[in-house]
Amino acid sequence: MENFTAIVLVAYIIAGWWGANETVFANGAFFGKFSDILSYKLLVAFAFGWVLFPVALIKRFLLK
Repeated sequence: MENFTAIVLVAYIIAGWWGANETVFANGAFFGKFSDILSYKLLVAFAFGWVLFPVALIKRFLLK
């Protein structure tokens, strides 16, 4: 059961990361330390992935 939870968590973070890059960070440039940028993106992906992933899918299918 622990392996399943870990796999679901990794899949959620990957989907949230993609959703955040497609919506929130789509047209932006970031300046700063690489670790700060990665941690900010990871935090946004983890916190708001549940809403950003469906929005990114809708955006992807409606605009193309």
